[in-house]
Amino acid sequence: MRILTVLLLIAGQVAFAQHQGAGPSSLRKSLDDDESKFTNVGSLRITISNFGTIGHGFNKWPFQPNCEYPAGSGIEHIFEGGLWIGAYSAGAGPYVSTGAVDVSSVRDVAAGFEYTNAEGTRTEERSTLTDSRFFSPDAVSHQDFVANFTDSNRVIPGTNTTIPEHNFPLKVSVHMETYAWNFSFAENFVIMNYTITNDSENRLDSVYVGLWVDPVVRNTNLSPPRGSAFYSRGGNGYVDSLRLCYEFDVDGDPGFTDSYFGLSVLGTSPIQYFGQKPDGSDSLGARVTFNSWQFRNTTDPIYFSPENDRERYEKLASGLPRTEWNSLPSPSNRSVLMSTGPFRSLEPGESVNVVFAIVAAKKFGNDPTADDTPLAKANLFRGWQFAQQAYDGEDKNRNNQLDPGEDLNGDGQLTRYVLPAPPTAPRVKVIPGNQSVRLYWDERAEASVDPISGVQDFEGYRVYRTNAGSDLDVTQVLSNAFVLVGEYDRPDNGLFYNTGFGAVRLSSPIRFEGDPTEYVYSMEIPNQLNGWQYVYTVTAFDTGDPVNNVQSLESSRLQNAARVIPGTTPEDAIDADPFVYPNPYYANALWDGGGERERKLYFANLPARAEIRVYTMAGDLVKTLQHEAETANGSDIDWFARYSDGTQQFAGGEHAWDLITDNDQATATGLYLFTVEDLDSGEIKRGKFVIIK
Repeated sequence: MRILTVLLLIAGQVAFAQHQGAGPSSLRKSLDDDESKFTNVGSLRITISNFGTIGHGFNKWPFQPNCEYPAGSGIEHIFEGGLWIGAYSAGAGPYVSTGAVDVSSVRDVAAGFEYTNAEGTRTEERSTLTDSRFFSPDAVSHQDFVANFTDSNRVIPGTNTTIPEHNFPLKVSVHMETYAWNFSFAENFVIMNYTITNDSENRLDSVYVGLWVDPVVRNTNLSPPRGSAFYSRGGNGYVDSLRLCYEFDVDGDPGFTDSYFGLSVLGTSPIQYFGQKPDGSDSLGARVTFNSWQFRNTTDPIYFSPENDRERYEKLASGLPRTEWNSLPSPSNRSVLMSTGPFRSLEPGESVNVVFAIVAAKKFGNDPTADDTPLAKANLFRGWQFAQQAYDGEDKNRNNQLDPGEDLNGDGQLTRYVLPAPPTAPRVKVIPGNQSVRLYWDERAEASVDPISGVQDFEGYRVYRTNAGSDLDVTQVLSNAFVLVGEYDRPDNGLFYNTGFGAVRLSSPIRFEGDPTEYVYSMEIPNQLNGWQYVYTVTAFDTGDPVNNVQSLESSRLQNAARVIPGTTPEDAIDADPFVYPNPYYANALWDGGGERERKLYFANLPARAEIRVYTMAGDLVKTLQHEAETANGSDIDWFARYSDGTQQFAGGEHAWDLITDNDQATATGLYLFTVEDLDSGEIKRGKFVIIK
């Protein structure tokens, strides 16, 4: 496992050098640089930095997602991206400040990476989730990232290093906020909110703002990011009515990379009318512009990669000709740029706000994954629709002002980033037992009020679990692995199954020591396999909102997911002898992890505190294990490091061992003896097991 990890890391570094070579990890600028943050509340996981970039150019692959969707799938969607701002200053220019560009080699500091963060500042995380350690009343979404950066510095703060070719800064500051949600209908998009302020003494004229991205849609489990072939299989497209450009994998990993990457301009302030003004007249404001070009192309008259500020400004201001759109679906290695402008002028101290959305979605339907049809884009369009709806918030007619009937929260102000919301997810406690699992959850979901309809619309609960053994597939996407094991809903409104809650409601609420939650519901799932990992979750769903054309919404299956391993409990050990399973242990069976350090067997029927000793038939001590029921969860062996996440719970009466001796050697085929000493009573019990390799 350690060798594999090192090889994967090297592969990512090689890929970086062969493609673009200037990801943020190679552009360390100051101690305050922060690219450790990535969205992880939903299923779209994007690395966000505090110096104007998104993604990391696979420098942190496979340890940190670049732009992965679905979460845990290994399917990446971008290489690198960054904010572009172009303008004329004091009658000169045009000048363009860029967060990232397509570059050809790895350098410690590269031209085109021109933003630096404010000294002493890091990326701040906030959340509207009251259960989150980042909870803040100032948060907008379930996971906000907040950062500030500027193009004003020509020298990296705290160093003597000059930023190459950054000769004419616009002297703007950028306040960036990104928003992500865990709602099932909103977990596939991230909103990028940029507020740009003129910090110079000069007026900025004809200002354009764009987000440049180098998309790459590939399954890194099948095709590690190395060599030009990895990056040259993308097909592109643009839907002008939605201001949405996209990329998909044409023929790189057929059948295994069936998703879209999308980038859209959601809105601006001051308002820039996209198409026509509300009075029907032609727009005199900014338009949205889509552009695309070949990676590092310097010869094509249309698809050339801009090399200087004037060429970059022209790309911001002038879109790709409509006649060229039909050629985009062919496989190639392209960048995309979505921009808006011109903002006619930006006086010193004035600001503009531009908001983008990054969307990822599985292709819809059964057409070949290389096809790009309107039906295939149905999920992408739905993700964009919810992202646009989130941005619009109370601004139903998109005129940037609060009109009669739009003030949903009654605060007298235009509120954005309002989504229809499922009920609050219940708090859940999952307790594994001997061949069973018991779940408890509270009733806080039942008081939920939808922010759009203003109705208390709770309908019911759903209980899910994964199947035993599904965790052996490292490509398994957790959100897709759940199977429904129970559904309970209100009996009085004719919706769904009208089961009521009598089968799961406790006669009286219970609490657990150290846990302030009052649990009202309980469900036991019998006939579970001891020693196998399951993931359980409980969601809440609502009635839907026919008035606003919103279907029934369900809380995220990931928010309270709990990993458990059923097994014997300390109470089982009172009147029973300890034993080992599987016994015999056969290497390379389904149970086996595949490598010497990815094996596991269990000692079962253990007391709460015990010392386990393993001997050969000759009496040589092989291994000594200390067992504590409250803390033992297998995290000390490689099997769980690979197939779990460190939160897994054991039942308390079992201990996992990886068959590695105290001398850090693999055990050989043979018969082994073991003893279990109860550290509280001093009682010693014995057993034996066989290993066959």
